[in-house]
Order: sequence, then C-alpha cells, then structure tokens
Amino acid sequence: MAGTLLSLALTLLGLLLVTFIIGRVMPIDPVLKVVGDRASQAQYDAAYIAMGLDRPLIVQFLTYIGDVLQGDFGRSISTGQPVSADIARVFPATLELATLGTLIGVVIGVPLGVIAAARRGGIIDQIARVVALVGYSMPIFWLGLMGLLIFYGILGWVGGPGRQGILYDGMVPSVTGMVLVDSLIAGDWGAFRDAFSHIILPASLLGYYSLAYISRMTRSFMLEQLSAEYITTARVKGLSERGVIWGHALRNIAIPLTTVIALSFGSLLEGSVLTEIIFSWPGLGSYITRGLLSGDMNAVLGGTVVVGVCFVVLNLFSDILYRFLDPRSK
Repeated sequence: MAGTLLSLALTLLGLLLVTFIIGRVMPIDPVLKVVGDRASQAQYDAAYIAMGLDRPLIVQFLTYIGDVLQGDFGRSISTGQPVSADIARVFPATLELATLGTLIGVVIGVPLGVIAAARRGGIIDQIARVVALVGYSMPIFWLGLMGLLIFYGILGWVGGPGRQGILYDGMVPSVTGMVLVDSLIAGDWGAFRDAFSHIILPASLLGYYSLAYISRMTRSFMLEQLSAEYITTARVKGLSERGVIWGHALRNIAIPLTTVIALSFGSLLEGSVLTEIIFSWPGLGSYITRGLLSGDMNAVLGGTVVVGVCFVVLNLFSDILYRFLDPRSK
C-alpha cells in the first residue's frame, strides 16, 4: 500500500509539473489578459510582480503546488470567479453525463461481450465486432449531429440541447448539482422526465463509445477464460453451460474488467468535450473549451488538473478493488 501511495504522489506531482509547464509555454500573456491591451507599462509591471511572474521558476512551481493543494486555481478571467468555484458548479453536469454513459456501456457491453465470446463466430459475435468497430471509427461530433437531427429535429423523441427545457430551468433546488438526482430529491417527476429527455441522447452517445471498448475487452477476457482447464473440468463434471459462463468465467474476469470500466469512466469524464459542445451541455469540457478559446489559462489548467486527478483517483480505486477481489495480490 505504501508503494501505491508513493506512486500516487509522484503521478500527481508529474501532473502538476506538466500543467505548470503548459501554462508557461503557451503563447498567451496572462498579464495582458488581466490588465488589457491599453494598460501602461507601469500597470503591466505592477501586475507582473503581483502575479509572482518575476520570481524564479522553481519558486513559482512550489507556489503553484501549494495553491493547488489548497484548491486554489486562481481566478477565471472569463467569469471573474475563482476557478475552483466555477469547477464546483460545472463538474456535476459532466459527472452526471459520464456516469449515465458508463452505466449504459456496462449494462449492454458486458453481456454483449460475454455472449460474443460464448458463441464465437456466431451472429452475435459478428454484431459485437461491428458495434466495436463502428464505435471506434465514427467521429463523435458526426454521430451527435445526426442524433440531434433524427431523434430531436425529425422524430421529437428527446429533448434538445442543454440540461433542461425553459419551463423547468432553475425550478429544481440544486443539492448535488446533478439535475436527475436533484429532481428525485425534490420529488418533481415533471422535471425528472424533462431532464432525462435531455440527457439520454448525449449519454447514449458516450455510452456507445464506452460499450464498444467494454464489450471488446469483455470478449477478449472471456475467450481467455473459456479456454482454461478449469472450464473444461467444470463441463466434464456436468455443470450447465450457463453456470460455466456466467458463474465461473465471468466471475474470474471481474478483476480486470473492473479496471477497464474505471478507465472507461475516466475517459468519458475527460473525453466528453465535443459531446458537451454539440449538446450545449454546461459541463467541465465546455468550460475548458471556452477558457481555451478566450485565453483563460487559469480555467484551462484548473480543469485539466481536475480531470487528471479524477484519472488518478479512479486508478487508485480500481487498484484497491483489485486487492479486495483478489486476496492473492495483497
């Protein structure tokens, strides 16, 4: 466990070093973003010193580490608010979207991968391969636009862009920041149905990409298990094929599959930028993109650090779960 914590600390330190370097090499003058183009040289110099940019780089880096550890990412130029407050406001939207997308990927992807492996070469196996191939090949922005055109514009089956319609926007008290959960807490089923109609299409889009990865990895893990000797022994003893597949083989791939699901969840948290832009989803991806377009490096680096920390935490969680599920790894 001590080795894991040391690895975690070094990973976080590396993450902070990378983001610090990015903030220094980007061709954007942070001082000009604060004082404006019409500021005098004296005003520029005063802001330069106030921002600590006159100090040696090692001092700036240590100060940066101390600020981040306290949750201080600076102030956003775009919103005028602390970046930490902005992230606390937008992150629940991304978390809600990624969580539902991951659930869709797991609920469909795992059984699909298991059945594809059990019936290798069959029609379901071929379908699973095509699903995975399309999931990896199709641009997400194209699928998003086509989904909006067909299911919202033509069929009217889902809500449009955004998290809620105008009628329900701001009507549910924010407790967790996740509209589906908050509407359930408030007992407002109308708001819940409206929020669900808005999230289901982007979540399904992310879920499809998660499904493609999870089903492919599940199939690979299952094929390896089904060729093992203990599976042959179980069949010789007369155990039903259902018991062999779902009771023995699937249980034995739970450990690596947990890591795959955790990484898939982290990928959706980090990779939902285009989806959030297409669906006007006010999450972390949209926030980072707006910050990048406006030269708001505090917002960009703060969001990047949060995404990196999420990956590190998910890896740590999967490692702990791995040790729990497999006592031999302790």
